[in-house]
Amino acid sequence: MENKKTRINKILKKLNNGLHEREEINAVALLAALADQNIFLLGPPGTAKSLVSRRLSHAFQTDSYFEYLMQKFSTPEEIFGPISISELKQDNYIRKTEDFLPTSDFAFLDEIWKSGPAILNTLLTIINEKKFKNGRELVDVPLKVLISASNETPPKGQGLEALYDRFLVRLYVPPMHNKNNFESLLQAGETSEKIDLKGLSITHDEWKSWKSAIKKVKLSKETYNIISDIRLALSKKGKQDLGVYVSDRRWQKAAHFLKTAAFFCDRKETNLVDALLLKHCLWTTEDNRDSIIKIVEDAVRNSGFETGFSLKELDDEKDDLDKEINKELFHSTDIYKTITLGIEKKAYYKSVREFGYKGRVTFYIPVNKKNTKKEFHPVDKQGEELEWIKCEFDNQGSCNIKTNIRSQHDVYYSHQNHNWEDVQNSFTPKVLFHKGDKKTDINLRLIKELKTAVKELAKKIQSITQKIEKQSVGFKKELDTPFVLDETRDIALESVTKQIKSMKLRHKDCERLMGLIGK
Repeated sequence: MENKKTRINKILKKLNNGLHEREEINAVALLAALADQNIFLLGPPGTAKSLVSRRLSHAFQTDSYFEYLMQKFSTPEEIFGPISISELKQDNYIRKTEDFLPTSDFAFLDEIWKSGPAILNTLLTIINEKKFKNGRELVDVPLKVLISASNETPPKGQGLEALYDRFLVRLYVPPMHNKNNFESLLQAGETSEKIDLKGLSITHDEWKSWKSAIKKVKLSKETYNIISDIRLALSKKGKQDLGVYVSDRRWQKAAHFLKTAAFFCDRKETNLVDALLLKHCLWTTEDNRDSIIKIVEDAVRNSGFETGFSLKELDDEKDDLDKEINKELFHSTDIYKTITLGIEKKAYYKSVREFGYKGRVTFYIPVNKKNTKKEFHPVDKQGEELEWIKCEFDNQGSCNIKTNIRSQHDVYYSHQNHNWEDVQNSFTPKVLFHKGDKKTDINLRLIKELKTAVKELAKKIQSITQKIEKQSVGFKKELDTPFVLDETRDIALESVTKQIKSMKLRHKDCERLMGLIGK
């Protein structure tokens, strides 16, 4: 028996025959119809919007297709049918709806926003409830899908938001871009709206049974994660920045749309590729369309597979280990050679200098003066200041020294600047251990504990990586879908490749941590 995806591909081949650069539009429109969702086509005149609609109706076995070009002065009679004169004579306000929208399976309303409130309000009821009030009777409407089109989105402040929200799928239909395709269009005759779908067209019973079966399809954890990321991105951008508000109802219908895509790819669960279809459900205007597409594609690109582990917690664990290793095993600052003097055990740098006839003099520089820029006097071994010596640290950590030997005997000379002489070669504290040097007195038990923690983390990361790689093999087989273009589909594959690469980098970082600990 032919699977559903093969059949869909055959139908799409027929729908696309003779139409250039409309493959994605036809595919997504067909999916919307299969999902029982309405469609809005945005684009300038003459871009085959009506042709897309007519051909789509041929994919289903139906004789009731309604199409109308809306105008400012269009009346309800032109859409819902004229008033029955015979019923009116009996005081019954009943419309003759045969061959009009209330009795149609498919309907296409071009330039929808040009019509008046009387038509649009009735349309809202039909779309919402699949009911049409004809006189005193509420009649079921067989409408499978309503396709609307316009060269603009609904103007603000006209009360059209509720109706616009009912068109889940929104597709932009631009003029042709490819030169060869455009020249083929010029060469060809008029493209026929009729296509031969013998043996392929979808029956009403099939459509009805599929609607029930689609409900059993599950949303994958990856899909939930992507939707959550998109909602977060939209909330950060804000309604004022993008002008986008996505209602709970729209999210629910969008989820059903993704389930339908999975169902017709013969899957029981949605995947990363299906999530890319959300870009057709969330934009509201031509201005925010590109931004919404980027948000959706970025969410898929950054998703990857659900691993059952929190990667943030995994990274936090690795970062904590990294910090502990560096704190316990390595010097965080330069360690200088110092000595302590006096009862208070203050730290000093020891300096020995030759001062002319005084010979070799040993003096001590307070460590706490290193980060100051003020002159000070060093001390002798008893902690007494040597007022005939001045010291001052520079920005490079060296200490400049001046002497005034005459002031040693007469304090009068200490106040005369010309008596102070710079000593050649400033004093630089001796570094015993540089910042980043490994400590020598490390507890062996601590080293063992750190090694065990890193090994367990690396094992966990390796296990997750293997799980993702195993999933990716099956995913590549499921990558093919009729509803997403090849170049867009690669985004989903990129997300998995990126995820595997990031996990391997985490494992490599564990090797680095093990190297820091050493043997």
